[in-house]
Amino acid sequence: MTATIDGLALTDQVLLITGGARRVGAAIVRGLHAAGANVLLHYRSSAAAANALAEELNAIRPASVAIHAADLLHPAAAAEIVAAALRRFGRIDILINNASSFYPTQVGQITATQWDDLIGSNLQAPLFLSQAAAPALRLQRGLIINIVDIHGLRPLKGHVVYSVAKAGLAMLTRSLARELGPEVRVNGIAPGPVLWPESPIAAGLQQEIVEKTALKRHGTPEDIARTALFLAKDAPYITGQIIAVDGGRSV
Repeated sequence: MTATIDGLALTDQVLLITGGARRVGAAIVRGLHAAGANVLLHYRSSAAAANALAEELNAIRPASVAIHAADLLHPAAAAEIVAAALRRFGRIDILINNASSFYPTQVGQITATQWDDLIGSNLQAPLFLSQAAAPALRLQRGLIINIVDIHGLRPLKGHVVYSVAKAGLAMLTRSLARELGPEVRVNGIAPGPVLWPESPIAAGLQQEIVEKTALKRHGTPEDIARTALFLAKDAPYITGQIIAVDGGRSV
């Protein structure tokens, strides 16, 4: 993903992103960094990937990326992550709640631990991070982007708690748009089949999922990054919306 046609449109802006070391998060970091943003990259356990990505991008633009490790389920994590971003860069313009736990939960076997983890990472953490970052975002007339999921709108079989958590995140997105406006815009991106889960999925099932999209192909993490960049630089009158980036899977 390259910088924008009109140059480094996000120069001097600061992105705070959770789960930014790998997969979709890393694509978003690369995309917004290429557009000029400085980045506070949160990670939980992917220290090697976080360090490697920071080194890669700091080689391009020195001192433009910092990393911060935290467990988002810890009560103090939200305030600590926001404080780290402000100490390092002095401002926050964009918060992207990307970190997410994902695994199946079968009815009859769901545990309180699974509930706490899936709701905590996908819903509770975005709420408290948004709350902690709101004062800084208001100063910059900033933006929150929540990475939702098409299965927050249409449940994924065998993933009850995950689907409920993402449905809650969709409502949180709309609620925060009302609560934080007019200074802060809040939007969501709902990916479809852009990156397969790390747990194995049979090739036949992958093809079945792709065939259910209108475009008959899967997307890429860069499709999500481009949508985030659009919301950051080209969408000043869009708030409270959830954009499905799913090749027509939800149609």
